[in-house]
Amino acid sequence: MSTPIASPASQAGAEILERILAARSNLLALEGGEEVGLVGQLRPLVRRSGQAVYLWTPEGGLGNLREEHIGLPGSQRLNIALRYMLQSNHFGVYLLQRLPAPLPMADATLLRQLARATAGHVRRVVMLDPPDALLTSFNDVLVRLSCQPKPAQRPRLRDGRWML
Repeated sequence: MSTPIASPASQAGAEILERILAARSNLLALEGGEEVGLVGQLRPLVRRSGQAVYLWTPEGGLGNLREEHIGLPGSQRLNIALRYMLQSNHFGVYLLQRLPAPLPMADATLLRQLARATAGHVRRVVMLDPPDALLTSFNDVLVRLSCQPKPAQRPRLRDGRWML
């Protein structure tokens, strides 16, 4: 019996999801997600693993990444989706795609509350390819990640030991 070999795209998606889960902050900015087709990579991975990953878009609102056609009614407005995330009693990774550049004050406040939440269940709110104006306003509570693979580092000899 042979085990199926994961494609490089699914391995990259799995590695990015692991980095999201291991992040030290609840609010993340993931750069380069559109370029690598992150949502497409994560969808089959989430279906297999059963992880609770959700996607918000202005057109579709908040929906479960596992089941494309099931969404939260009326969640096309960002503040409704953010309130749902705050009140949720479950673990979840929430991907926010195509965020408006200047966020309304109410939305920014809700995002900050999600970023600072320490009690309850773990939530990761991930802004996919956010505009630079948005990043600067959340620098104090946000962790930046990149979807681009790190260049391979060559080992070098330092004080008689090989270092990366």
